[in-house]
Amino acid sequence: MSKKVNVRNMRSRNGNEIANQFIINTDDGEFFQSYKSIIAKREYMTGKITLDETYWDYSTTTGKYRNIFLDENKSETQQKIKSGEYTLADLN
Repeated sequence: MSKKVNVRNMRSRNGNEIANQFIINTDDGEFFQSYKSIIAKREYMTGKITLDETYWDYSTTTGKYRNIFLDENKSETQQKIKSGEYTLADLN
């Protein structure tokens, strides 16, 4: 059985496509990719968030778009990692 994959550029608040920042939808979940690295995964069934242990906070640009994907700021993300709500794993 083949899995469906849809890739699109993230869009800015005014609707413009953002280069090198992607949302990937698969049968299993939604992913945020910055350049060539998967940064985060949101599972459809559970809403569980997994962040890449190496790249989740790689740069200011990655952080800016990660915040948009997660709809929160870095401090909130760090708290959720610390509490165990978010999991860190090798997504690449």
